[in-house]
Amino acid sequence: MAANGNSNGGSHEGESITYSSGNTSNPPDLRFLHYNDVYHVEPGSREPVGGIARFHTLCQYYQQDSSFKGQSELLTFFSGDAFNPSLESSVTKGRHMLGALNGVHTDVACLGNHDLDFGVEQFRYLAAQCKFPWLCANVLDPALGEDVPLGNCKRTVMLESSNGIKIGVIGVVEREWLDTINTLPPNLQYHSASATVAELAPKLRADGAEMVVVVSHQREPNDNKLATKLEPGTIDIILGGHDHYYLHSVINGTHVLRSGSDFKQLSYLECRRKADGSKGWDFDIIRRDVVSSIPQDPEAVAMVEKITASLRPKLEKPIGYAAAPLDARFTTVRLKESNLGNFICDLMRFHYSADCCIMAAGTIRGDQIYPPGVLRVKDMMNCFPFEDPCVVIALKGKEILKALENGVGQYPALEGRFPQVSNISFSFDPSKEPGKRCFDVKIKGEPVDLEREYTLVTRDYMVRGKDGFTSLMLDSNGGTARSIVSDENGMLISMILRQYFMSLKVLGRWKTWSSHMGDHWGKIHNGLHEVHPVQEPVLPDKLAMPKDGPVDDEKVHPNGETRKSLVGAAQHDSRIPSRPAKSRKLPHQESSQLSDSDSEDNGPDHHGVAPLHPHSEREDMLKRKYTHKWRRSVGLKAHPGTIAPKGEDSGVHWTKGIAPRTEGRITMVGAES
Repeated sequence: MAANGNSNGGSHEGESITYSSGNTSNPPDLRFLHYNDVYHVEPGSREPVGGIARFHTLCQYYQQDSSFKGQSELLTFFSGDAFNPSLESSVTKGRHMLGALNGVHTDVACLGNHDLDFGVEQFRYLAAQCKFPWLCANVLDPALGEDVPLGNCKRTVMLESSNGIKIGVIGVVEREWLDTINTLPPNLQYHSASATVAELAPKLRADGAEMVVVVSHQREPNDNKLATKLEPGTIDIILGGHDHYYLHSVINGTHVLRSGSDFKQLSYLECRRKADGSKGWDFDIIRRDVVSSIPQDPEAVAMVEKITASLRPKLEKPIGYAAAPLDARFTTVRLKESNLGNFICDLMRFHYSADCCIMAAGTIRGDQIYPPGVLRVKDMMNCFPFEDPCVVIALKGKEILKALENGVGQYPALEGRFPQVSNISFSFDPSKEPGKRCFDVKIKGEPVDLEREYTLVTRDYMVRGKDGFTSLMLDSNGGTARSIVSDENGMLISMILRQYFMSLKVLGRWKTWSSHMGDHWGKIHNGLHEVHPVQEPVLPDKLAMPKDGPVDDEKVHPNGETRKSLVGAAQHDSRIPSRPAKSRKLPHQESSQLSDSDSEDNGPDHHGVAPLHPHSEREDMLKRKYTHKWRRSVGLKAHPGTIAPKGEDSGVHWTKGIAPRTEGRITMVGAES
């Protein structure tokens, strides 16, 4: 077992013995560290607090502490999911995690589903900057060559410990999460995990591997199934991911271990040849919870501060353009249909090709009307801050009706449970008793069939029965809904929005935006824009140019309040009109040498999309400001859902403008209407 120490994590705070073999009389022959599913670099507020700085301290302890002097050097295994989802990844597209993964000296990783959230090309770009190989043995991409895995991963790797022992490693994933990713290349070949491991493990043994390790990114039942199907002795241990809890078991003589999530836990393993001289290994497994009493590594603290500091200016980056006011006021979204609610629900539905969508209005946190004009990353993040993903479930119409009843059950209270919907229409009468208020409910344009099964996209928050949405709960949690896209496979609303806005840009493409990403978003455009029209970009030479005057730094909201606006996304000489940069796809070796800002598409000022011209945005702002003052003086209001007239907002030349609208999906009747 681990020797006692007293520096940098050696106090054994948060330590517990997961499994003891009893064979501890001799120093270990091998030492491993395992972790999986990490997203947030900063610590949380509850124990175990996690955070990369304390996690780094523990890793350094097991790698460098004097109590392990003379023993084999530590080998570190990661079982997938790092590049998404998180607030940071919404801005960096996963790049902020490179320092964390490389910094703990990861030796090998298994591909995770969220590592592909930005497309395969972005994963390849990030993987090229990792100092370790990524594995995925059982999903092959024929377009890359014979027996070449998805994303150019490797099928196996042979690690060699500092004492000369060879360890063969195989990476496998499950079919289930592959079926939920919309942006995969076509014609992928999935092979059974058990058949793949049964084929590759003997080859690794023949090449000198004394131990065979499987790193996996699949649910616990699939890891257990893998261990059950293999002949005893084929492999020695499965180091799993995808689930966000800590668990160890021994199945069919094979250890199966998953090590928590989010830098809040890790596993330290000591491996010894069996004392009786037989083939195989004894494992002693220690769980470490990353608690607040563990000191933070100063270098990792500096890295986190650099990441968070770099996010602030990136949050100011322009990401899209609104050609109509976007109504996110609580008094709208929590009481009636909203054009922004319609737009988000439709986007979620088309993204997952579901029958319908219900989103609790409390998801929308902006509490303001976003006026026509430039939308920034911070607008998106502030309006949709939650980090629970979208999920897709299958359930009967009667359960959807119960969800709608729950949504309007406390009307007219400004409750976050009020439903915003897509491909659903209904009327409700708040004068009736709760649970009997909804009528004329239609799904897909037809009266709801109470016994028919529909597919519904919603938030994981609601599937867990929060805000009274118990009818949406999964069968595994006592409900009746069947999971199609789980919380592990779903994307954040903010991330779907970010990709949508990138897909609208017309003068260039994100350099790792591959053809299958384009196909997916092209289909979304076809459906979404039938309901929510877009305004074509304005040609650069049509944008008016004020002759003089500084740029005003205040934008006026329709409610009369002001907010800072960092107008002038690029500082150009006023005599030189802005123009699009040349768009080209960078090879990976060139991409890896770019600076932080240049290697990411953080807005229209990078990689083929021209920046905003400061004067054109100033003109837009002034028009909004003084038009608003005129409207107030004559008693007129902005009408969300209508495209701004020509001359009131001129648009931008680097993207299309969105114009979400209402359709009468939700109708209130009775005295209060």
